Amino acid sequence: MGKNKLSKFAAMATYPNVFQYTFGTLQKESFPLKGKWRTDYFRNDNAIVLELGCGKGEYTVGLAQLFPEKNFIGIDIKGARMWSGAKQALSENLANAAFLRTHIELLHHFFAENEVSEIWITFPDPQMSKVNKRLTSTRFMNAYSKILADKGVVHLKTDSNFLYTYTQAMIEENGLTVLADTDDLYRSGINDKILNIQTFYEQQWRARGLNIRYIKFLCPQKENWTEPDIEIEKDEYRSFGRDANNLM
Repeated sequence: MGKNKLSKFAAMATYPNVFQYTFGTLQKESFPLKGKWRTDYFRNDNAIVLELGCGKGEYTVGLAQLFPEKNFIGIDIKGARMWSGAKQALSENLANAAFLRTHIELLHHFFAENEVSEIWITFPDPQMSKVNKRLTSTRFMNAYSKILADKGVVHLKTDSNFLYTYTQAMIEENGLTVLADTDDLYRSGINDKILNIQTFYEQQWRARGLNIRYIKFLCPQKENWTEPDIEIEKDEYRSFGRDANNLM
């Protein structure tokens, strides 16, 4: 591991807005803020919004800047990336932004039932060969429904037509309510300042002419989820961070 990464990890260990819990630690002791994020950390009764796979945290920070009346938590396992957003949030005194370093599969260890109001999924790996790893698969939807409040909202923003098409099929198969849906966000006419926040990679994708797709839908609290039986044409390129040489 490079010295730069080590210095970032060391810095994050001192940041009061960053929480890092390994699976081994969770097996020994419960996360103290589970069910108590509002009272014991944010110290308000505002809605909690998660960004899954937050990367450098641009979206978490951007949302916190736009909406001081909500609480935002960026979640990722890549600590060296998360450092950027956590540092910025501290320097700007964004008391409504926090960061959690963990695997998304472990969300139930950190959040209680009905504790979360919204979830943002921003440019995840589409996992074209691994259904259970797709962040909009029924496996994850079931997990989200356990922590989301009634009528909790999920946002997906992606460059991947594969993941976008799959998510549409998953929504239809499970009878979910769609609040917004476009395969070309910046030509859609949707006028929402939230959608104008752009990560570094999103700007790069747009510069290469890739459409940005967006779906906003309700995730109900239910037990039975059905995977869609659908064949989807795979993306002809690989997104940043996976194989940048194959970008169009």
